[in-house]
Amino acid sequence: MSEIEGLIRAVLFRTGTDVVGYLLQIIADRIDTAYQPKRGETFKERVSTGVQCLFGSSTLCRDYYYSPFRGGHYPADDALGLENGHTPALFRLACFEGADESGFDKAQQHMLVTGGIHMDSRQIHRLVQKVGPAAKAWQQREYKVGQEDRTPVPIMYVSADGTGIPMCKEELEGRSGKQADGTAKTRQVYLGCVFTQHRVDEKGRPVRDWESTTYISSMESSDAFGPMLRHEALRRGMAYAAQTVLLIDGASGLENLGRINFKDATQIVDFYHAMEHAGKVLVALLGNKEHQDYKSRHRKWAKRLLKNGVKTLIADARKECGGDSRTEAVEKELLYFDDNIDRMQYGTFRRNGYFIGSGVIEAGCKTVIGGRCKQSGMFWGQPGAEHILALRCINASRRGDTFWKHRIAQLAVRPAPATRAA
Repeated sequence: MSEIEGLIRAVLFRTGTDVVGYLLQIIADRIDTAYQPKRGETFKERVSTGVQCLFGSSTLCRDYYYSPFRGGHYPADDALGLENGHTPALFRLACFEGADESGFDKAQQHMLVTGGIHMDSRQIHRLVQKVGPAAKAWQQREYKVGQEDRTPVPIMYVSADGTGIPMCKEELEGRSGKQADGTAKTRQVYLGCVFTQHRVDEKGRPVRDWESTTYISSMESSDAFGPMLRHEALRRGMAYAAQTVLLIDGASGLENLGRINFKDATQIVDFYHAMEHAGKVLVALLGNKEHQDYKSRHRKWAKRLLKNGVKTLIADARKECGGDSRTEAVEKELLYFDDNIDRMQYGTFRRNGYFIGSGVIEAGCKTVIGGRCKQSGMFWGQPGAEHILALRCINASRRGDTFWKHRIAQLAVRPAPATRAA
């Protein structure tokens, strides 16, 4: 049966190739007939080329024009969205597989097994790198008035985090890191997300709206990433949200990002990061995690933090060490809580029905970034990583249709030739 199904698929694909090739030629002829050359353009010749679609390869004949100002181009290719001899559907599929799978070899195998499409892994890589700059620019585009979603929402969440990805040696030259010799093995990637909430469950716990999460990524500094994340929130309709909540950890870079770009939002330090730092305070007080009181006291910190008890916990920790040899270590760890008192009022936040944990962005770091860029044996160059992550953010945000329509439209609009200087 598998052989029979394979033969049937081959016959259907051959028919599909013929139909697509026939339609492409008809449309290309119409485009060429209607095309009005821009100033400075000259018709040169009619050129044949091979075109690959989802079903196979066919031949397409179209007009070639040349301008001394911008070079040559094929109007039919631009209008049809053909790139590197691939139809838009095949180009999109190859980029999706190249970004989604754990490697380009895996993408090649997956396309062959599931779709019967023969495409070399190096070809998939080239297509991903070709569209990557456009994907990066599109996800980081500035917000313009009129682009936003104007659907009112009760609560909009904005969250961000950073994680390291392994880089090639040349990308790490001169960078300090956490290795024993002070060098770096990774570079920081920021991931941001925006999602909404309309309700709480029967126990009063917040429920994230289904498929409301969108992502953006960047390898730039937090100062540059902050405005990108703000633009994404504005596109999502932040101005029409009854309440905006910024949910991040207490790192200084992310704190500054929130203060500058989301000053009117309710800011919450992720509860799980707060508990990690509570553990560090207890280690400073007790000596180590193996102390018999560590676990019980850690649970007490959690309960008191959930009751807006951060100030009393700080005071109790200082009173306990009483200026002895532990004081310096305890004060170092308490600084995290001193800096974030207002953002750690977890009892109030829970009564308001807010999320207090950054599980959404943590999961995003693992799936969107880690699932592709942190595989065993991988080492990235910055452009390659940025291009892959931009495509993954677009796919994870379910914005593939919007992005690819935008790309085809951009291909069809060629700028007028520049005039030569006198």
